Amino acid sequence: MTPITAPASRESVFTYGAPQLKFGAGAADEVGYDLSQTGARRVLVLTDPGVAATGSPQRVADQMAQFGIEAHVFDGVHVEPTDESLAAAVEHARANGPWDAFVAVGGGSTIDTAKAVDLLTTNPGELMDYVNAPVGGGRAPVNPLKPLIAVPTTTGTGSESTTICVLDVLSLKVKTGISHPRLRPTLAVIDPSLTHTQPAGVTASSGMDILCHALESYTARPYDTFDRKRPEQRVPYCGANPIADMWSEKAMSLLATSFRRAVRDGDDDAARADMAMAATFAGLGFGNAGVHVPHANAYPIAGRVRDFHPEDYPADEPMVPHGMSVALTAPEAFRFTFDAAPERHLRAAELLDPRADRDGEPAEVLPRVLLALMRDIGIPGGIGAVGYGEDDVPDLVEGTMKQQRLLATCPKPVTEDDVAGIFRRSVSLW
Repeated sequence: MTPITAPASRESVFTYGAPQLKFGAGAADEVGYDLSQTGARRVLVLTDPGVAATGSPQRVADQMAQFGIEAHVFDGVHVEPTDESLAAAVEHARANGPWDAFVAVGGGSTIDTAKAVDLLTTNPGELMDYVNAPVGGGRAPVNPLKPLIAVPTTTGTGSESTTICVLDVLSLKVKTGISHPRLRPTLAVIDPSLTHTQPAGVTASSGMDILCHALESYTARPYDTFDRKRPEQRVPYCGANPIADMWSEKAMSLLATSFRRAVRDGDDDAARADMAMAATFAGLGFGNAGVHVPHANAYPIAGRVRDFHPEDYPADEPMVPHGMSVALTAPEAFRFTFDAAPERHLRAAELLDPRADRDGEPAEVLPRVLLALMRDIGIPGGIGAVGYGEDDVPDLVEGTMKQQRLLATCPKPVTEDDVAGIFRRSVSLW
């Protein structure tokens, strides 16, 4: 193999990390055995009320007894976690611990909550100490975390593969996160049969998260264009690289044939399995390469929501689900990044839709593919459809520019004016 060379001032090393993985129908029935291999004897199972109602978390907990493991279920996870909901989950865990391990059964909200609980029951300090700067203190954990097994029941988050915990800081009306390699789950258990309870609206939104994970990591700034880092400076998001590219391409190929089918028919076993595989592959890609503009824009879109209530989500409070918030500016974001890597954008469009119309301006090909998909699966046609207008753009831009960890992975420099233009053109997409 020809070695990769770079100027002395440029990076020549990329990193790759992933959890252990178990995939397939029935995989969730083996969690008790998997925990027994860690020596765990007392385990906290975390989930949200909706997933708890399906009975899956309790079934996962019950089968631990045969391995001598005492399991307790906490079903108070908040969909789209906030600093307040994470603090409440941490308080519960601290009050009822100690715990030898944690199991998250649910979507990204549950897995991210479990990461925060694991972090703050094994390390000193409070939540905001660890939240990424400049919103929080950006502290790194000083102690190892306990084993965490992630059992996703939605297809999209990728949280089972990543080192990221995402949350809303309510007082600041901003979505941010905690990022450190120690947050990556020990084992990801992907059981497609658990996703059959996922309604169409959730499948559409979480599927757009899969798609943008794959697209953003595939079009991210290449790892060897960054300044050279010392070993202690390396971060999980290192830029596009050959291994992440492989996972992202495969994820897009799977989405091309399964996404619309999974939204139309939740009982399509093959489509559900392919979506679960695509989510896993995309997570293995973006969890190392990183994401950029659509995800950076998504944080203020979700964090500043006023009165939007999406179909098939809890109706007790307004929200813009994460995958939906990522999708709403994606067509315009990829129109903006096109000139940084035209061949990548065109290749992505081909993977997502082999019959994509290539007539006209090349920069329009990928946005057309995305817009057609969004219409077909019921994603709102822009930020105006979830309650934002031109007057909100300055506040949204401010929220996006706080996400420098993500924007640094964009394949071209991003200014406030660039972001403002993307938001304005995304008020109405059709």
